[in-house]
Amino acid sequence: MAIQYFLRLLSQLFATFPCRTATVWKNLNPFWGEEYTLHLPTGFHSLSFYVMDEDTIGHDDVIGKILLSKDAIGAQAKGLDNWLNLTRVDPDEEVQGEIHLGLELLRDAKRIGLRCHFIEARDLAPRDISGTSDPFARILFNNHSAETSIIKKTRYPHWSETLELELETWELTEGGSVTVEVWDWDMVGKNDFLGKVEIPFACLHKTPLLQGWFRLLPLGNHEDDAGGKLGALRLKVRLVEDRILPSMYYQPLIDLLVESVISPAEVEDSSPLTMLEEVTTVESRQDVAMTLVKIYLGQGLVVPFLDYLSTREVNHTSDPNTLFRSNSLASKAMEQFMKAVGMLYLHEVLKPIINRIFEEKKYIELDPCKIDLNRTRRISFKGATSEAEVRESSVEMLQGYLSSIVESIVGSVTQCPPVMRVAFKQLHKRVEEQFPEPENEDVKYLAISGFFFLRFFAPAILTPKLFHLRDQHADTRTSRTLLLLAKAVQSVGNLGLQLGHGKELWMEPLHPIILCSVASVKDFLDKLIDIDQDMSEVPQRAVFLPSVTVKEGYLQKHKAEGPQLLSRFAFKKRYFWLSSETLSYAKTLDPWQVRSSIPIQCVCVVERVDENAFQQQHVMQVVAQDNDGQMHTIYIQCKNVNELNQWLSAIRKASIYNERMLPSFHPGAYRSGKWTCCLQTNRTTLGCSRSHSAVTLGDWSDPLDPDAETQTIYKQLLQGRDKLRSVAYTLILGHLEAMINLLQQTVCRIICLSQGVYIATLGLLSTHIHY
Repeated sequence: MAIQYFLRLLSQLFATFPCRTATVWKNLNPFWGEEYTLHLPTGFHSLSFYVMDEDTIGHDDVIGKILLSKDAIGAQAKGLDNWLNLTRVDPDEEVQGEIHLGLELLRDAKRIGLRCHFIEARDLAPRDISGTSDPFARILFNNHSAETSIIKKTRYPHWSETLELELETWELTEGGSVTVEVWDWDMVGKNDFLGKVEIPFACLHKTPLLQGWFRLLPLGNHEDDAGGKLGALRLKVRLVEDRILPSMYYQPLIDLLVESVISPAEVEDSSPLTMLEEVTTVESRQDVAMTLVKIYLGQGLVVPFLDYLSTREVNHTSDPNTLFRSNSLASKAMEQFMKAVGMLYLHEVLKPIINRIFEEKKYIELDPCKIDLNRTRRISFKGATSEAEVRESSVEMLQGYLSSIVESIVGSVTQCPPVMRVAFKQLHKRVEEQFPEPENEDVKYLAISGFFFLRFFAPAILTPKLFHLRDQHADTRTSRTLLLLAKAVQSVGNLGLQLGHGKELWMEPLHPIILCSVASVKDFLDKLIDIDQDMSEVPQRAVFLPSVTVKEGYLQKHKAEGPQLLSRFAFKKRYFWLSSETLSYAKTLDPWQVRSSIPIQCVCVVERVDENAFQQQHVMQVVAQDNDGQMHTIYIQCKNVNELNQWLSAIRKASIYNERMLPSFHPGAYRSGKWTCCLQTNRTTLGCSRSHSAVTLGDWSDPLDPDAETQTIYKQLLQGRDKLRSVAYTLILGHLEAMINLLQQTVCRIICLSQGVYIATLGLLSTHIHY
């Protein structure tokens, strides 16, 4: 059987799939290389990683899983990085959800009994093919048991039943536990286990009446790692917990960062930015750079920020051949900046060509040591294909692809975001001032092309999945083509200066086309920086500019009101825009199209929707309240789970300070006179599941989160406080310590009010708490 592996990550608190990797087709040794930052609630207990075999027909098969407890992840200060054996998946261990019940010990002169009030349950595991279950509950103590009625086709049952067990006097002195189990009733075959709650009988002696929500637990079977027979998965997981304070407490640090670029000191003087470079390690520098870019984007000062770092880097570089070649803060900041503001531009330039390469799936190889004649198609009727014919065909196809890529890039001056052009203009100016000699004429071009081609376009060509150019990773054949093209684009970015000096002499057939493109690349770079806009006039992504779009794209929309269409016709394709003020949509992105808008301040809840509501995957709902107090719901379908979580996170961030947020919601839809989740017939009844305000999936494409970002910088400075003292940054430390003291005094007062959110990242995990 051909195995198509993909990976899902499950948080057992919500028992949802927060993220999923791409599928690696027909490979028993898949490599993903994907990283996700997951925001998890403080109450999460464990993370489960499922390796799946994707089937185009029927359900995907579970190959195995790895379960990591919160304690196991947190015990590794630098994170967990190891190969772990997959374990078998036991259905009795795959439980989720909570049950709301009251348990009371009855003792009087006439009788002794145990009364259990089954109120409701929520977020139970779907056990039926319809995506629901038929749950009933059972209470057990010693040899006594009783069962509730069965509520069909729901994961959110409302029982409102009271059951009593008659006990003997001697049982009051017995130990043991009262067990409450939830099962899915099946007409044919055995019932499916949905979870259990165990309450020590001694607790009822101390507290005769227990009532509340209880998390459902698995049966507790011991997992068998199958001795590695199911395979192993290499994971890099790190868990970090941060406490995010109200914005006012970060203002001193924001003021320092802003002052650094508005009124920059002399190059040799210290500033908060130079301090950060002192205390960041190579491993943390990319995260710090990304955070700083977001902060300065939010302040509308990203160009002066980049100019400040670039000026320091240029002035400290004596050999132009080493300029921006290291992983300095300046290099990483420019790299993250291009991702933050230039992804739509990148897609516009590269996507048609990347799609063409994926569709054609040509066998291309130039390295004589790697040519496999068995993988080539016959291109001659005279006999088997020779190595020379393979190389000749490969050169011709690569030249065609490379020409298309270069032509698309050099013809994209007007498509490039103005803020990128201004940033490159400043960089060009600094390099030209530092290296004015005629022999260094190419340095000012190499400085820009090094970022533009080597750190932006070439990585996107090499791994289009990681830049959202494709939904899936390339197969082996296409991956090799992309690698060869990425190498060629790197040579174009180096202006062909290193051709013939490397070990890969078999790339020589592409040298002529690379050298021919040098003049057009230089002309492109000259036009790119030929922009007269003042930095203050350049549109930038900033949280303080309501008109700025922080997320956009095509989604499928369905309104709850109106006629009930069949599910396959209910969703209509619309283009969505999200800003800090509105969530708007139209039939297309054409400017003349009439847009419908939902004010962000009117948003009351943003949540996932159960699959069985529309028999569709990856659906979310936005519930908003109009001026008359009426609630309106629109349902939005995303193309995959990662996009779903990105939009959920984005809208939640934009509406995090809304005052009218609902405490509960319906994860189903109101159809045929009842809610598909809890089966309630009243359309306006309270939701059957508690709502969430925390983001789920975070990355650089999310809207800005200034408090969390500033906390990251503060934490870096705090961790490096001893190092900063050793180099005697007295004045700056005075400001820093004043803020540290203020923060520490505040934590004691605010910690009791906190609502927590963990952020777990595969390869890079962090956590934050909003107030």
